[in-house]
Amino acid sequence: MVRRPVADGTLSLARKGYGWLPDLRRRTGRPVVRTRLLGRPAVGLVGEDAARFFYDEAHVRRAGAVPGPVQSTLFGHGAVQSLDGSAHRVRKAWFLEQLAPERLQGLVQRTVEAWDAAAEGWASAGRIVLHEEAARVLAQGVCRWAGIPLGATEVAPVAADMVAMVDGFATAGPRHWRARAARRRRESWLGGLVADVRAGSADHVPEASLVRSIAGHRGADGAALDDRTAAVEVINVVRPTVAVSWYVAFAAHAMHRWPQHRDALRSGDGAFGVAFAHEVRRFYPFAPFVGGLATRDLEWRGQPIPQGAMVLLDLYGQNHDAGLWPAPYDFRPERFLDRALGDYDLVPQGGGDPRTGHRCPGEPVTVALLAALAQRLAQLDWSMIQSQDLRIPLRRIPPLPLRRVEIAVSDSPRTG
Repeated sequence: MVRRPVADGTLSLARKGYGWLPDLRRRTGRPVVRTRLLGRPAVGLVGEDAARFFYDEAHVRRAGAVPGPVQSTLFGHGAVQSLDGSAHRVRKAWFLEQLAPERLQGLVQRTVEAWDAAAEGWASAGRIVLHEEAARVLAQGVCRWAGIPLGATEVAPVAADMVAMVDGFATAGPRHWRARAARRRRESWLGGLVADVRAGSADHVPEASLVRSIAGHRGADGAALDDRTAAVEVINVVRPTVAVSWYVAFAAHAMHRWPQHRDALRSGDGAFGVAFAHEVRRFYPFAPFVGGLATRDLEWRGQPIPQGAMVLLDLYGQNHDAGLWPAPYDFRPERFLDRALGDYDLVPQGGGDPRTGHRCPGEPVTVALLAALAQRLAQLDWSMIQSQDLRIPLRRIPPLPLRRVEIAVSDSPRTG
């Protein structure tokens, strides 16, 4: 049988965004779709079994899979996301230690304190852009927790640079170049801080802090990280924490559309807060897919996957799969009140076991921060600015309502 040449899907991805892989599946009627991405043969997979297949290092490797533009904006060169084998496991163990449950509560507390302090001024301002304000709150909270000195005038620039790295990783043009410039600034800044710690000239950095820990960390080869790579990994804690601002904006969007959930959040029910956080992460788009390279000639569901082909796991498609999530386009936090989550079903930040695989070790951070801040947001007396366009364009990666969620705040927080 003669196969037709497979068209490159890069331009189609740019046009369709999150709908690209789901549309390919609908057109072909197959769970495995073939395409090309950036000139490389690629296959798209979806589902729990696909996630198990994808996160098996015997099948898919990450080394060499992350495109240079993504490394230069989102992850940083030499980051844990680009490693495999023992190098990955040792570096990942450091992240898991830093983000362990006993340390996580401190991060949430610092961030809530920053939120409450900022919220005192929102009523006098009258009108705020929630995504921007949440980013500043999160930057202040995570930097204080991590031992990164941050003056009052530095909060907004640091938050803006962390947002830029996320906002520009999947595009060309001005957003992409802003992301690259932001990364250069922050790697230089934090690399200098690590160098000062190592030189003994950073008394202002707490002893038991993430910055001091990365300065002393040694990899699988027994060598310390160079200053720049150490800075990259500090950013890989700070940046995704600040990126929770996307979910805070989405939380406000959900409370506006389905106000009954705002009432439930205001009650302070912790279990509902976590369920709401999970549903925001499932329902709203963030990462469209994750990719790796086939380690050898493979087969999945009878379909061959040649060695070196790009393997794409459709995260957005899986989080909206009716087989996993009944009525997937209904926003229903209650679906998570009595459902135990597995390693491969809810995958907004990837799947698998974070201790051994490439699943984001900061996922519990995202859930805890979003649950806490969503409840704080529900306790504010606010309303959505009616003149703004609240549509979320799915072709834009990552998406936001076009005005980044503007709200009017009319009173101080009613904390419970």
